[in-house]
Amino acid sequence: MSNLPKELKYSEEHEWVKTEDGNVRIGITDFAQSELGDIVFVELPEVGDSIEADEPFGSVESVKTVSELYAPVSGKVVEVNEDLDDSPEFVNESPYEKAWMIVVEPSNKSELENLMSAEQYEEMISED
Repeated sequence: MSNLPKELKYSEEHEWVKTEDGNVRIGITDFAQSELGDIVFVELPEVGDSIEADEPFGSVESVKTVSELYAPVSGKVVEVNEDLDDSPEFVNESPYEKAWMIVVEPSNKSELENLMSAEQYEEMISED
């Protein structure tokens, strides 16, 4: 089974969420990158942009397809991973470390309660 860090939370749209000092760091899961194939381009919002839970906040383009990235929480973007402009392959190589996408200051912390644990996420993807 794919390697799922236990300390992260997961969304049904295959994003992972890491809570850090009140902010949340967001990326896509190892399962998502393996389904997408080789990532060639990542489109992300700008610092200062607002994102809405369950709405697209960017996209990843692979050799096969373009996939929307869905925000697991609402809030304001406070940091964007610029490294992905030059190195989109980080998404394939290091989905949980180097390929974080954005850091968000959440506007509604209760949205975090809707996310899944690693065990729940693993159950969901093994049913597909």
